[in-house]
Amino acid sequence: MFSTGALLLAVLISTALAGPWANMCAGKSSNDIRTCDSHGCGQYIAQRNHRPHQGVDVLCSDGSTVYAPFTGIIVGQEKPYKNKNAINNGVRISGRGFCIKMFYIKPIKYKGSIKKGEKLGTLLPLQKVYPGIQSHIHIENCDLSDPTVYL
Repeated sequence: MFSTGALLLAVLISTALAGPWANMCAGKSSNDIRTCDSHGCGQYIAQRNHRPHQGVDVLCSDGSTVYAPFTGIIVGQEKPYKNKNAINNGVRISGRGFCIKMFYIKPIKYKGSIKKGEKLGTLLPLQKVYPGIQSHIHIENCDLSDPTVYL
């Protein structure tokens, strides 16, 4: 039987071997984080309406192809808002020691396997909902920890 220490070590090693995440947006050479604009800031724990931002916003142009950051399973659909609007869509992906929610994308599927760097979907039109915002993919760890180190 494994000890807790051995199990923790195995999880840490598997996460380290997974390496950094793939570039998530077509036309971008890196996963750059959205800076501040009139709608807020894209860094982890940036203040948003008196609450901390629980994810990271990765710059991406409206309509761009979005790629899977790591190999895993698309678990299902995730919606960032309770109301219906043009960008209320996304997915949850789990695998390689990661579990994330990706918002503002129209995925090609809501369930099934996906490989690191494989087309996941298309960025929805953020400019229709938030004119002047720096368009982006919202990435949020399922446990609400900071995903920045994997970008």
